[in-house]
Amino acid sequence: MRIIPCVGAVIKDGKGRLLLIRRGHEPGKGLWSIPGGKIESGESDGAALVREILEETGLTVRPGRLIGTVRRPTGMPDTEFDIRDYAADVTGGTLTPGDDADDARWADLSQIETLSLADGLLDALRSWGVL
Repeated sequence: MRIIPCVGAVIKDGKGRLLLIRRGHEPGKGLWSIPGGKIESGESDGAALVREILEETGLTVRPGRLIGTVRRPTGMPDTEFDIRDYAADVTGGTLTPGDDADDARWADLSQIETLSLADGLLDALRSWGVL
């Protein structure tokens, strides 16, 4: 099994809303998820998190504690994403979707429950006490 290391960011605003992006590429094109992506060679989790969030949302963040990990299929045989999801705080920037995000928004629980989410996202967030 080939494992691809990735990071994701669980970011809430002052109103308790969660930052979500709508994926612009496979896997999960068109589905809503938390922002994040692949860790580049030689990059730390924290550096990857800061880079990915800036690329996908236009926001600068300060990484926090590890919240949880998940394994997700990549769509390629014998290959999985190993995703480590961290809390993060916004320190600057303006919310603007970019890179492989078609859209970005802050969503409260009632909105989250109506969106087409990436497989397993809602269950993971609930099991980690995020929602």
